[in-house]
Amino acid sequence: MLFCGWRQLAAQPPVAGAERLEKIVEMLGHHWGDAAFAALSTEIENLAASQRPAPFAAAAIAAHVVAMRPDAELLAWWLADLVLAQGLRWPRPLPLLMAQAFGPAFRGEAGGKRIRPGEKSFERAVCLALVAAAADACRLAAELSRRAEKLLVVAPKLRVKGAGDVIFLLLSEDAVSGSLTTKTLSRFAARRLFERLQQLDAVRELSGRTTFRLFGL
Repeated sequence: MLFCGWRQLAAQPPVAGAERLEKIVEMLGHHWGDAAFAALSTEIENLAASQRPAPFAAAAIAAHVVAMRPDAELLAWWLADLVLAQGLRWPRPLPLLMAQAFGPAFRGEAGGKRIRPGEKSFERAVCLALVAAAADACRLAAELSRRAEKLLVVAPKLRVKGAGDVIFLLLSEDAVSGSLTTKTLSRFAARRLFERLQQLDAVRELSGRTTFRLFGL
């Protein structure tokens, strides 16, 4: 459910209506019933109207959520990335701050206690985290682009019926199950196809396990 929550974040425009918030609250293990959760949409709208710089608005919503519900830090980071995208007028949010939540930027000096939303120096830590997150995202985008191009180059070499469907999934999804089956591809054929793609260095096995394997760029 956590993966689905962040996938939902990146799949939709940065708008936080009550219905969407209800779904994400439940995805992250909380219950829609607390009146304070229902007021989150208004809080986000107020931040947007305040014209605060995007990183500080993101820090503010995270601090607000944790002050309201200390057990809802995952929701705080989810909303921080959404509010950041709103402030920067991005068409889709990216999980930048969530990716750095346990990183060096939130460890303070000499790698001390983790700085949580609302604590001293949190706004500064958010700014530093965004610099690191943007650099990491650019590096990852370049790597994925390179690997996607390689996958497209080797695709014509594949003689397995249904390989096109697998190529499409690999280019569209974060990971694809090694036991995938389709209308034209059996589990055995899929396994052989992934083995061939690995030999061509076009995909990587992501789980590190010998069973229930996952493949991706």
